[in-house]
Amino acid sequence: MSTPYPFTAVVGQDDLRLALLLNAVSPAVGGVLVRGEKGTAKSTAVRALSALLPEVDVVVGCRFSCAPGSPDPVCPDGPHETGPGSSRPARVVELPVGASEDRLVGALDIERALAEGVKAFEPGLLADANRGVLYVDEVNLLHDHLVDLLLDAAAMGSSYVEREGVSVRHAARFLLVGTMNPEEGELRPQLLDRFGLTVEVAASREPDLRVEVVRRRLAYDDDPAAFAARWAGEEDALRARIVAARALLPEVRLGDAALRQIAATCAAFEVDGMRADIVMARTATTLAAWAGRTVVLAEDVRQAALLALPHRRRRNPFDAPGLDEEKLDDTLEEFGGGDDAPEDDPDPDGPGGGGRPPQGGPEGPQDGPVDTAEAPARPEEPEEPEEGQGGRPAGSGEQSAVRAAEPFRTKMLSVPGLGEGAAGRRSRARTDHGRTTGSRRPQGALTKLHLAATVQAAAPHQRARGRSGRGLVVRRDDLRQATREGREGNLVLFVVDASGSMAARQRMSAVKGAVLSLLLDAYQRRDKVGLITFRGKDATVALPPTSSVDAAAVRLETLPTGGRTPLSAGLLKAHDVLRVERMRDPARRPLLVVVTDGRATGGPDPVALGTRAARLHAAEGTASVVVDCESGPVRLGLAGALAGELGGMAVTLDELRADSIAGLVRDVQGASGAHRRVA
Repeated sequence: MSTPYPFTAVVGQDDLRLALLLNAVSPAVGGVLVRGEKGTAKSTAVRALSALLPEVDVVVGCRFSCAPGSPDPVCPDGPHETGPGSSRPARVVELPVGASEDRLVGALDIERALAEGVKAFEPGLLADANRGVLYVDEVNLLHDHLVDLLLDAAAMGSSYVEREGVSVRHAARFLLVGTMNPEEGELRPQLLDRFGLTVEVAASREPDLRVEVVRRRLAYDDDPAAFAARWAGEEDALRARIVAARALLPEVRLGDAALRQIAATCAAFEVDGMRADIVMARTATTLAAWAGRTVVLAEDVRQAALLALPHRRRRNPFDAPGLDEEKLDDTLEEFGGGDDAPEDDPDPDGPGGGGRPPQGGPEGPQDGPVDTAEAPARPEEPEEPEEGQGGRPAGSGEQSAVRAAEPFRTKMLSVPGLGEGAAGRRSRARTDHGRTTGSRRPQGALTKLHLAATVQAAAPHQRARGRSGRGLVVRRDDLRQATREGREGNLVLFVVDASGSMAARQRMSAVKGAVLSLLLDAYQRRDKVGLITFRGKDATVALPPTSSVDAAAVRLETLPTGGRTPLSAGLLKAHDVLRVERMRDPARRPLLVVVTDGRATGGPDPVALGTRAARLHAAEGTASVVVDCESGPVRLGLAGALAGELGGMAVTLDELRADSIAGLVRDVQGASGAHRRVA
């Protein structure tokens, strides 16, 4: 067994370490979500926590970790008699992003259940994590059906496994800890709210701290056992402090003044529901116990707000997480300070006081912090002005970015046919969840039994199998898997015209508002998104395909405009991106959204080049839609012609709205479909 990196050796990351330690003291706080860039010790700190957790008493031989004093009355391994048990270390169970449903909740042997009436159950990760920690690295990449199962278990404290009326239930009370890189996508609001606390982490920019990170990491890699031995004293001291805080916790008093501050703070930041108030109260109480006090002070309430509210105050996917600390301080001051600490309490700033954990060491396994800031764009060469309407220059050189108009609810654009991609909410697909459409022989383990088809397959063979009683004689060859149809997420690739002909401030604001609305729709439908812009002489991949709609919105907000319209360059760049994505994820079907007025300028014969580039997409059957941004009383219809070459459809900015007179749902035509405009 490998030697884990010591928790006390993590350099910096005070908020991360404090949040984890508070959950070690009081699991009722509800877990922690760690957000931050790659290489910032997120996973290292979580895995190191396991060595600090106190041991748990369990019933001997119980696979579900029942407590000896109060065993689960419906435990599948029960019934258990109350009595002494055995102690074992607390578990940190890791849920892989690509885990199957059976691996998470367990598997039930359907064949034995039907033929013998026996509930043969193999526990999953939820059973292993009961009374421990369930850790999900890259939790934002977890498949939706696994998220649903986690939500159910977190809400009820138990896990149900059902297969055609045969069910097993077991306790599943665990501390949920997740880590994520926000650039790869956000969490569903329902799961986000299940995390008690959240912290943002980033690599330090201080050279001395970075040197210490590298020095300690190299020392650990050279001799893990010797490195851990050097930190054993600090680990023991921290473990003892956790035990002491747990013992003190029941004696901590949460006064009316602190409760008023908690309620006022949650109301001031307009968080939904009452879970935030409860989590803040538990966190403030735990902070007081951690500091060795029996009374909650205003500083505890403030620290609890900074940990419990940032991920709950977001009103839409494009709001940045975080709290306005000035507003927080004003609210706490307005509703009075916390209760006064008794004179015999330890000094809050002394060795046992304060909310911060002791300073430790490096951030564990990492490839080195990565600076994700974009490099400044190179200035483009001056270009000749492009002719706009009325003979005036439509825009030359770069113009300043304009703000997007308010987003609106858009029509649902879906890819035709039946896909097999990742679960989502856009296009029809064969999925593990959804309405049953038929049956087939199982390929691998049986997960969704089609009972009627199974009985129909077994019925003709009953006499030959010597059936004598009322029970049906079922063999493995009789079992049938249910085929289901649901919705999938797609890759929505935006190709946005940022040339001079689009650069009028009011017009570009409307265009950005439309793309922002489509991005919001993509977020709600669990799509991947990518952003390509074209202007001047070339096209740029502003954002490679990602699950982070937030990142796409940020790129869009700062999008500069001006110059000629290299339409063919934008379409060819999109063709290259889609070709690579098809190799990476063949099952995820793309939807190409071209936002342009259809003009093509610059270079020899730009219109013919644009036509040939569009036909490349049509030949590969890429579903596409052109958002026609042309305005004014005289319309040239160039965007409609482009949609015809793409084999897709064209829709104006006004027609894109869900509340327009057009139908609410439109299938985007593939290469075989004829061009049509939404009417």
